[in-house]
Amino acid sequence: MLEIVRIPVLSDNYVWLVHEPVSGETMVVDPAVAQPVLDEAERRGWRITQIWNTHWHPDHTGGNAEIKAATGCVVTGPAAEAERIPTLDRLVSEGDRVALGDVIADVLDVPAHTAGHIAYHIADEALAFVGDTLFAMGCGRLFEGTAEQMFGNMRRLAALPDETRIYCAHEYTQSNGRYALVAEPDNAALRDRMAAVDAARAVGEATVPTTIALERATNPFMRAADVAELARRRAEKDAFRG
Repeated sequence: MLEIVRIPVLSDNYVWLVHEPVSGETMVVDPAVAQPVLDEAERRGWRITQIWNTHWHPDHTGGNAEIKAATGCVVTGPAAEAERIPTLDRLVSEGDRVALGDVIADVLDVPAHTAGHIAYHIADEALAFVGDTLFAMGCGRLFEGTAEQMFGNMRRLAALPDETRIYCAHEYTQSNGRYALVAEPDNAALRDRMAAVDAARAVGEATVPTTIALERATNPFMRAADVAELARRRAEKDAFRG
């Protein structure tokens, strides 16, 4: 069983520190910055051996170089974005597998937020690290891709088992939920979820990871009926100030 620690950094980013106790390996997902990650690993007596990047944005890769210099870790990330992540040692894409000890992750191509965005799905642990593709009640902005691509991503992730835990990279849940209530005002599951989210945030609690079951029930982008509806909802959310 992996041990996963949430490290809040910057204004709303989460870095995931992942420890595999049998091998003793420790991996970092999308380190925006280095020092809080190095400090947490040291506090726990964990030795960082790997970094897994989902996409090139600086708030996901900004800590790569410093962590690599401090630990000698191997950095894995999207082959399609290799020119934009100069710290990469291993380039991966759809169909590749990466390992943390004996724990295996399948690499999924999920372009749209960036052109080469990937996710890491660990079926045996029922979890996925999805970067900025899927959020709690949201999805990533379409900076380098299309609504058609994001619709495909939502369909693909929705097909994962209900219990799959989704580790995204930002605490966007409350703002996403406010838009979701506008998109689906009659969704009772969504209203219940937002009450719980508001209560959690009021006392400073995190709202991720989420699960596929919860997203199927309450995420307006995963619930979009077709590409046109997802595109409309994404445009509305981009302009939303609720």
